[in-house]
Amino acid sequence: MARVVVVGSINMDMVVETDVFPRLGETLFGNGFSTHPGGKGANQAVAAARLGADVTMIGCVGDDAFGAQLKATLAREGVDTQFVSTGRGPTGIASITLSGGDNAIVIVPGANHELSADDVDRARDAIRDADIVLAQLEVPLATVLHAARVAKSLGKPFFLNPAPAVALSDELIALTTLLTPNEHELATALQTGHADWQATLATMPGRIAMTHGKEGAYYTDAAGELTHQPGFAVNAVDTTGAGDTFNGALAAFWHLGAAEAMRRANAAGALSVTRAGAQGGMPTLAELERFLEKAS
Repeated sequence: MARVVVVGSINMDMVVETDVFPRLGETLFGNGFSTHPGGKGANQAVAAARLGADVTMIGCVGDDAFGAQLKATLAREGVDTQFVSTGRGPTGIASITLSGGDNAIVIVPGANHELSADDVDRARDAIRDADIVLAQLEVPLATVLHAARVAKSLGKPFFLNPAPAVALSDELIALTTLLTPNEHELATALQTGHADWQATLATMPGRIAMTHGKEGAYYTDAAGELTHQPGFAVNAVDTTGAGDTFNGALAAFWHLGAAEAMRRANAAGALSVTRAGAQGGMPTLAELERFLEKAS
């Protein structure tokens, strides 16, 4: 069982379903509305926990109904929430519009932006006991950088999903064991512009696992050899959280080796889009194993 510490965001997703995305200034009737637990950090924590990892969450929620609900949900999923603090601001939310299996998302960070270096330091013992520290960028960049420094000081691998996409400092890149962007996030994180992404992967051999939608994922080994792990064909219902499922699975299975971890992460990500909600479609270990058996 992998031990994973997740440093990241906790949101309530507020989802509207519609036939088409509204244009600027346009009002449309929607087909449905629902709320789902979300936030890239919480999503990745739940994904890893469902796949058998021992997960501890470092995050911040507001002192409101959403905060209490989200913390309780994490606990029910088996995630250790002792380092989920309560901030002064409201719990973060994501406003999500779904149409035809695609999504458009607006995030209001709320208490997520109160997550601090002190919160990370309080969880230092948990990080010391972890196999992997996993972070994203919906919490302050300074907090992510501090988490990377703590992981490095304790000799722990630091995985960074650079989403939402921002340019990363040289120090944070150097401290990151594995960067897990999509193609757009890769160009922004490393400030490569329109450079060939395959050439970019080769500049950090063994340190980038790049998702590429339905194609699956790409990875260069320590010798710089490019490996492609194909995706899995499924009927998409809701793509929200697919990348988070991939990241949680990658951390949960990394001890099996890069190729097998990426195969399982691709499969978990594919399964996640077959049901609604960022966390609603995330598979259990048993579901993933059945899916892989049928796909082989």
